[in-house]
Formats: sequence, structure tokens, C-alpha cells
Amino acid sequence: MATEMSAPRSDRLSRVAGYAFALGAGALWGTTGPLSTALYREGEAITGIGFWRILLGAVALAAYGLVFRRDLFRVDRRGLLLVGLGGGALVALFEVAYQFAIAGAGVASAAALLYTAPTIVAILAVPLLKEKLTSGRLALAVVVGVGAVLAVRGGSHGANLAGVELPRLALGVAGGLLAALSYAGTTLLARFAVPRYGVAKVLLLEIAGGTILLGVILPLAGRAPVPPGTAGGWAYIIALVIGTVLLANVFFFSAAKRIEAAPTAVAATIEPVVGTLLALVLFSQRLTVVGWLGLLLVVGGVAAGYVEEARGAKAGDLAP
Repeated sequence: MATEMSAPRSDRLSRVAGYAFALGAGALWGTTGPLSTALYREGEAITGIGFWRILLGAVALAAYGLVFRRDLFRVDRRGLLLVGLGGGALVALFEVAYQFAIAGAGVASAAALLYTAPTIVAILAVPLLKEKLTSGRLALAVVVGVGAVLAVRGGSHGANLAGVELPRLALGVAGGLLAALSYAGTTLLARFAVPRYGVAKVLLLEIAGGTILLGVILPLAGRAPVPPGTAGGWAYIIALVIGTVLLANVFFFSAAKRIEAAPTAVAATIEPVVGTLLALVLFSQRLTVVGWLGLLLVVGGVAAGYVEEARGAKAGDLAP
């Protein structure tokens, strides 16, 4: 009897931990904008900042594996192809596509396109992962997506697309959609791969694969990565590596191991809330009424998602 009662309680604790990990990942990703802003204020005009982030992250994780976890380097052919090549391609695609989105459509529009990802995840998780597409999950994905758009547009970097040339705008929109698809693909892949290969191995395979691909693609595109030229620049890059590559992805993959892809993606959308609030505090950036409304929608949507998932889990525990 005690064992039967403790199993549902253990499942609930695991799901709560999953939600907490997803929130932690989103919060850490939310520091990317402020850290990058500080990096540029250091006078660094760095080409391929995403390349340096994942390269140093891969090196650090490989060093950890050599000293403590030699099993990280043992992987079957399916894992190498699916996670290393496929996951690496998704990582590389995101880094390149999102930069094109920002350059062509501006920060606000790029972020707006990116935050369609939770809705994409909720829909694709049905055929790919056999997850349930409840009306509540879909509605919450849409709500947090709209909230993220409003939060970004309500900030001091809201986009004004008047006068932007159509080819440049089209390229930006295409980049934003590709970034959203790659983020959604990474979420779905994590939900499949992490329970099979473990958090650290999946992270190493993905960022190592992404590093190799970017190392080939960027020079061919005439955008060879240029390293920072100052100690301060390296300090901010290392902070990005620790926070937004290693810790954030460990949290995100730990969430994907415990809860479904759809609520993981929704919870991680707390990112623009953290980024906007940090920008307000650190750089005195302003936020309009629309921006505050967006933040409330994101926070409210994530909180409502937690309540709905908790009720579902509790109902499942009580089912005969």
C-alpha cells in the first residue's frame, strides 16, 4: 500500500521539478539580450557570437567528460546521426536564421516570429511524440506567444518596419520562421532523446555538431567568426557560455525528461519576461503599457499552464 501511494507522489514531484527546470531554462536564456548588450557596449563587434558560445560550451563539456564521464563519448549510430547530426543542424540553423531575422525584420519582429514555437511544438508533438493536444494546451501556447510579442514590441527596441526594403523584410521573416522551427525541433528532439541518452550526452552531441557545422558554414558565407579582442569581451562570452548554453540547456533537457514537450516549451517562454525586466533595471530601457500587458500574459499563461497540468496529474493519480 505504501509503495502504491508513494509512486504517484514521486511522479508529481518529478513533474514539479520538470516545470521548475523549464522556468529556470527560460530565465537563463532571458539573460542573453542583456549580456549581449553589455558585450557590445564593451566595444566588441563580434562576428558569429553564437559560434563562440557553443564552441566554448562544447569544449567545457568535453573536458568534463574526459575527467569525470568517459561514457559521454560512447554513443550508438542512431544517437550520432539523430542527435549529433540532426540536433547539431537544428542548433546551427537557429544561430544563423535568428541573426538573419534580426537583421531583416528587427529584434521585435524576430522575437515575435520565434515565439510561435510553443504553438508549433504543441501541434507537432501529437503525431511525433503521441502527446495529447488539449484545447487548454493549445490556448496557453497561443496566449504566451502573443504575450511575448507584446512584451518585445512594448520595449524600447520595438520595431518600426516602415521603409524597410521588401527583399530584406522577406529574408527576415523567413529567418524568424526557420528559427522558430529549429527551436521547436530541438524541443521535440529533446523529449525523445534525453530519456534515452541522458542530459549531458544529448547536450554535448548537439552543441558539438552545431559547432562543426557553423565552423564550415560561416566562412563559406563570408562571415568567418571573429573572436573578442578584449578581456572584458571574453568575460561576457564566458558568462553566456555558462548561463545560456550549459546551465540553460541542462535545465531545459532536464525538463524535457520529466514533462511533455508542449508544457516545456510554454514554460520556457518566461525568457522575454526576464530579459525585459533585466533591461529595465540594468540599462534603464522603457516599457510601454503594451509591454507590461505582454509580460502579464506570459506570466499568467505559464502559471495557468502549471495549474492545468497539476490538475491533470492529480486526476490521473486518483484514477482507478
